[in-house]
Amino acid sequence: MVLAGRPNVGKSTLLNALVGEHLAVVSPKPQSTRVPVVGLVTRGDTQYIFTDSPGLLDPEYALHHAMRASALRAIQNAEVIAYLHPLAEYPAPDLVSVARLEKPPRAPIVTVYTKADLVPTSPNLPQPPPTSVVVVSALTGAGIDALLAALRDRLPESPFHYDPEEMATQPMRFFAAEFVREAAFELLHEELPYSVAVEIDEFREAQEPVYIRAVIYVERESQKGIVIGAGGRTIRALGEAARLKIEGLLGRRVFLDLHVKVMPKWRRRPASIKRLGYAE
Repeated sequence: MVLAGRPNVGKSTLLNALVGEHLAVVSPKPQSTRVPVVGLVTRGDTQYIFTDSPGLLDPEYALHHAMRASALRAIQNAEVIAYLHPLAEYPAPDLVSVARLEKPPRAPIVTVYTKADLVPTSPNLPQPPPTSVVVVSALTGAGIDALLAALRDRLPESPFHYDPEEMATQPMRFFAAEFVREAAFELLHEELPYSVAVEIDEFREAQEPVYIRAVIYVERESQKGIVIGAGGRTIRALGEAARLKIEGLLGRRVFLDLHVKVMPKWRRRPASIKRLGYAE
């Protein structure tokens, strides 16, 4: 099932709350999710496969087009759609109009009003709300059980696709790159984080500590200097923040070796976008 909606509606925060681990990049800045992140939740006889998709945005350049295409594929392939919209902006517009779909998706839709903790009084929701509407707060956990129940009622019957102990489908090197990028969103300012891409060159899990060599790509030489910082101060802080996130998920000590390179105008070049894993 897919978590769908506009940028910054809380999809990644909700995925992390559902799984109980920090898997997806979370940032106050919109458009932080570039590729789908898949999280697994197994409760009793039900296995939920959640896809945190990029936000449904209006594309401005090639990377945006790739992100939007990825979000639309996730909606098209979903068995159930959890359509997220902030409770403070009730009522939610129709998903067909938000996604600019030619026709309604084949999958059932559950409208999920998010960020309930930010709204002191509930809007004029029908009481009781329809079974296709759930109100949640990923930060407090309110409504999570109701959301799982609503989704369970709409899931088709089939054997489990994954081991019940697993919580993600992507390899650790994927999350290592995402955590470096998340640290960039936290520590770099204005538009610079959007120019950052991360590629893992080496991932030696057999040694102690785990050795990870990552390359941070930016679009201009001036950006490279900002990422490194005076005396290397910024890249050290970025590496420390990312290392702690990786260690938290991996459960082991990590040596994170960061390097910065320039890939000119990579966000606008389809070949660069594909090389970095942001397009099929």
